[in-house]
Amino acid sequence: MEHDREQGNYQADSISLSGTVAMGTGVMIGAGIFALTGQMADLAGNLFPLSFIVGAIVAFFSAYGYIKMSNAWPSAGGIGMILQKCYGAGGLAAGAALLMALSMVIAESLVARTFATYVLRFFDISGGIWVPILAVSVIFFAFLVNIAGNRSVGLLSIVMAIFKIFGIALFGVAALWASGFDFSISEGATKTSGFGFLASVAFSILAFKGFTTITNSGAEVENPHKNVGRAIVISIVICMATYLLVAFGVNASLPIDQIITAKDYALAEAAAPALGQIGFTLTILLAAAATLSGVIASIFAVSRMLAMLTDMKMIPHSHFGMSGPIQRHTLVYTVVVASFLAIFFDLSRIASLGAFFYLVMDILVHWGVFHYRRNEIGASPYILVCAIIFDAVVLLAFTIVKFETDPTIVVIAGVSIAAVFAFERFYLGKWIVDPDEHHDHPIH
Repeated sequence: MEHDREQGNYQADSISLSGTVAMGTGVMIGAGIFALTGQMADLAGNLFPLSFIVGAIVAFFSAYGYIKMSNAWPSAGGIGMILQKCYGAGGLAAGAALLMALSMVIAESLVARTFATYVLRFFDISGGIWVPILAVSVIFFAFLVNIAGNRSVGLLSIVMAIFKIFGIALFGVAALWASGFDFSISEGATKTSGFGFLASVAFSILAFKGFTTITNSGAEVENPHKNVGRAIVISIVICMATYLLVAFGVNASLPIDQIITAKDYALAEAAAPALGQIGFTLTILLAAAATLSGVIASIFAVSRMLAMLTDMKMIPHSHFGMSGPIQRHTLVYTVVVASFLAIFFDLSRIASLGAFFYLVMDILVHWGVFHYRRNEIGASPYILVCAIIFDAVVLLAFTIVKFETDPTIVVIAGVSIAAVFAFERFYLGKWIVDPDEHHDHPIH
C-alpha cells in the first residue's frame, strides 16, 4: 500500500477529509439533483421523491463493500484495485474497471450537458446547437482546473460544495415553505408501474454513485485507512438529506406532468412558482455552479483511475506524441471522450448508458468481494448479497422499461459492455488469474 501511495505522481496526504467529502458530494449533487430529478420523475411518476429514499438505501448497502476494501487497501486505483484484488489482473477485473471509468466519463458529459441546459434557460432556449457547445466548453474549463493540481481541485471543490449545498437546501426549504411544508406525494394524472418505479431507482443509484470517486483517490487522502470510509458515509448522508429536501420541494411546486415536461431543467421550472423570477434566476446560477464543480471533481477522479489502471497493466496506453506523465494523458483522453458524448447524446440516453455500465460493474465488485475477500477483510456476507440482489433487481427493471421506451440505448449499452469485456479478454489473455501472482502491479 505504501508503494502505491508513493508511486508515480500520486501525492500522498494531498486531499483532506473535508476535501474528500467535498469531492464526493460535488460529483453526486451536481448530477443527482440537476440532471436526474426530471429523468426519475419521467419513470416513477408521482412517486419520484420516494425513489431517492430507495436509492439511498441501496447506496449504503453498496458502499459497504467499497469501504471494507478501501480501508484494507487504500489505492489511487480505487475500484481497479478492488477488482484486481478479487479477480486478478485478467479480463473480468479489467473489463469491470473500464466500465466504471466509462460510467464516470459518461457522468461528466451528463453534468456538462445539464450545465448547458440550465444556463440556456436564461435565454429561454431549450435544446439546439448551443447545448453541446456550452457542454464542451465547461468540460474544457474543468480540464484546465485539473491541470493546476490536486490542491486547486480540492480547494475549489470545498468552496463550491458548501455554496451549492446551502443554496440547494435553501431552494428546498423555500419551495416547501411556499407550499405550507407539504411533504405529501402529489396527485395527478401521471402514474407509474412497479417496473417504472424500480427503473427510476437506477437513476437514483446513479445520483449516489459519486461516492466511488472517493475510493479512486484513496492513495492521496489523509489517513486513508479511516478517512476513505468516513468520507463515503458523510457524503451519502449529506446528499440523501439534500436530495429529499429538493425532491419534496419540486414535488410541492409543480404538478407531475409539468415536472416531466421540463425534465432536463426541472429545478429551474419549480423555482418560478415557489420563489418568483429571482428564485428562477438564482436556481440557474446555482445549477451552473453545482454542475461545474461536478465536472471538475469527476474529471479529477476518472483521469487518476485510468492512470492507475495503466500502471496496473489492465489497459493499454499510448502517448500519441504527448509529453508529461501518464495522468496528464488520461486527463486528455477523459476530456475527449466526455466531449464526444456531450455532443452526440442527449441527457436521457447519457444517463441511461451510465446506469447500465455502473450497475453491471457494481454487481461484479460485490460478487468478487463476497466470493474472494470477505473473510480477509471481515465483511458481512449478508450485506454483500443484499447489495448484489438490489442491483440485479433494479438492473432488470431498468432494462425492461428501457427496452419498451428506447430499445436503441439498450442495444448500445449491451454491445458496448460486450465489446469492453471482449477487448480486455483479448488484451490480457485470461478472464481470472490469481491476484497474488502479480506483485509487480502497484496495488499493495
